[in-house]
Amino acid sequence: MASIGKIARRTFLIGSAAIVGGVAFGAYYVSRPAPNPLKPGPGEAALNPFVLINQQGVTLFAPRAEMGQGVMTTWAALIAEDLDVELDQVKVLHGPAAVAYYNTALMGEALPGKGYDQSDFMHGLAETLGVVGKLIGAQVTGGSTSMVDGFERMREAGAAARETLKEAAAKCLGVPRDRLSTKAGKVIAPDGTEIAYTELAEEAARLDPVEGALRSPSDWRLLGRNQPRLDMVGKSTGTAEFGIDVRLPGMKFASLRMSPRLGGGMKSFDDSAAIAMPGVEQVVDLVTGVAVVANNTWLAMQALDMIAIEWEDAPYPPDSEQIFETIAAAFEGEANSTLRDDGDISAVPAGSTIVEAEYRIPYLAHATMEPMNATALFTGDRLQVWSGNQAPVFVQNHCATAVGLEPEQVEIHTTYMGGGFGRRGEVDFSVLAARVARELEGVPVQVTWSREEDMRHDFYRPGAIARFRGAVQDGKAIMVDGSIAAQSCAQQGVDRWLGLPAAGPDKATVDAAFNAPYAIPNFRVRGYLAEMAIPVGFWRSVGASMNGFFFDTFIDEMANAAGQDPLVFRLELARAEWSPAAAVLEAVRDMSGWTGKTPEGVGRGVGFTYSFGTPVAQVVEVVAEDAGIRIARAWIAADVGLALDPGTVEAQLVGGMIYGLSAACFGKITFSDGEVEQMNFPDYEAVRMHNTPTFDVRILETKNRLSGVGEPGTPPAMPALGNALFDLTGKRVRSLPMSEHFDLLT
Repeated sequence: MASIGKIARRTFLIGSAAIVGGVAFGAYYVSRPAPNPLKPGPGEAALNPFVLINQQGVTLFAPRAEMGQGVMTTWAALIAEDLDVELDQVKVLHGPAAVAYYNTALMGEALPGKGYDQSDFMHGLAETLGVVGKLIGAQVTGGSTSMVDGFERMREAGAAARETLKEAAAKCLGVPRDRLSTKAGKVIAPDGTEIAYTELAEEAARLDPVEGALRSPSDWRLLGRNQPRLDMVGKSTGTAEFGIDVRLPGMKFASLRMSPRLGGGMKSFDDSAAIAMPGVEQVVDLVTGVAVVANNTWLAMQALDMIAIEWEDAPYPPDSEQIFETIAAAFEGEANSTLRDDGDISAVPAGSTIVEAEYRIPYLAHATMEPMNATALFTGDRLQVWSGNQAPVFVQNHCATAVGLEPEQVEIHTTYMGGGFGRRGEVDFSVLAARVARELEGVPVQVTWSREEDMRHDFYRPGAIARFRGAVQDGKAIMVDGSIAAQSCAQQGVDRWLGLPAAGPDKATVDAAFNAPYAIPNFRVRGYLAEMAIPVGFWRSVGASMNGFFFDTFIDEMANAAGQDPLVFRLELARAEWSPAAAVLEAVRDMSGWTGKTPEGVGRGVGFTYSFGTPVAQVVEVVAEDAGIRIARAWIAADVGLALDPGTVEAQLVGGMIYGLSAACFGKITFSDGEVEQMNFPDYEAVRMHNTPTFDVRILETKNRLSGVGEPGTPPAMPALGNALFDLTGKRVRSLPMSEHFDLLT
């Protein structure tokens, strides 16, 4: 980790040099191409880090992890479009851990500004800053950045591969390259002679890459259209390999039990009863817990129950009440950020109606369907790790440190993953497998967490408190002053990944509040950071997941105080600030037939948030039934700028909203005696098929830049549901989950 920290510190200096002075050596070092990690064999051509061709076919390497969001298919389409091959002509693999696969869009998220008003200069600056990610190994799937990162990059890779293959054909045929064309994986000469790409691999391998022009969108064959998911057959037939499916010759199986008082140590343990169980082979002391190695996973989990362990106390307040007292105390300190401070929040005219509210949301688990797991093989001078992870280079670096090797001695195999939502961006589950494997040199071992261990050892979405004060006059919002207190997932994450302190304003803590695209003349939002050792991390939509509920519920309360229709109230604010925000509100109004009036027994609510560059508006309809209140229907409108695969975009918006509705209805992590109380899905419910609404989705493409889609569907679900329940019952809820306040259908 020390070396990672040195590299990262140097990175930020180089990044500054690259931005401030383009002639600095740092600028050259940052911008020069990363080494191609692909090692072609005889007769193979690795035309760039993303395309390898041999006589058997074309292989595309997607450096973003496939966890159900369709990224592998769309990245393949981006390359295939300009390479001029069909999707069914290629095999797609996840790229190895390599700096060449750094995410160019992640670093730009750190720039100041609201985002929706980003100038061309700031957009260019974000792209410049993006290459710094190469130096910290930011091969990360997250932040709804995969398509933003890959849109031009992958098409350029495809175009370069196409032109290099044409140059190879030109040498074979004695015809100038500019007289050759391509189609469906073949180079075509003017006389009709066709040479398959696979036949050109050996010649292409001898050439330097040739740049090529990108196809015009009017000529696109794949992009902008629904494509069959490349992972669909494997996942439907059970042949797709997830982390938990890995099987190696002679493999042993393990499970673990770590301190339930997160970050606390282990005083002592007695494993005599476990060791005596037939089939149990070893107990590994992990300092903060133990792992049992056995001949099957279930036996390892059973043996853990036979180990008597005495734990140290938790390094944070022991129960939820005291934890939230600590969060509330953050308001008494200095604000970490004031990223929006328009007008004068004290200038409220006489006769204005004042609105005040305090909101609270709980800690949340990621609760992926596939529990954490990883398989590792340590041979003394080499380590291989198989894991479904969102950050292969970080995993490689941390695993190397854990077993005393250099990163180049560690090989990471990234599998499919049964959900990530940010949880698999962490490295702990891979590192623990590597540590267990070190004790079984030469023997592969798969470490699988029980559901209970997974649920109780997460990096949680932080609990948070928000206090808002606003003013309305003549039916309009004239002032909003918001304060939000929570732990910082960004500061903890940077420290875990890079061993660095994260300085400066914490943008994530106030995201979707400070940058709400509303024309409110007096508008201030401040963030306060609560210092606690509870592990928190990046949960789907990060800070927007809490601020969507806080801010948009408050806007609904302001509309009610102003005597205005809540959708019309938002629409007027959005029209005066940013037209794409108004457009999605108009779309859900028209889709849902919104009139502002609902019959007896029916409630409707609107929710709107801007996050990850994408404005999303949702309308939720709830119905009172004998069995409870049912979420009956939902309408979603989002402007993604450019829908590269409309079917995937729709699926992500619906999936994101379902994730948000689950959190709104049921999600809650609580603490007692320093331990998480929720153990499994009976304690941590999600919406299911019978209580999930029907959906209608409209995708808009009016923005001038492509933006994220994996996360923006989550935040508006929570306020939309709360606002619908208010419309149905007249009861305003300011804390989650809503099942504690309403009789929801379960």
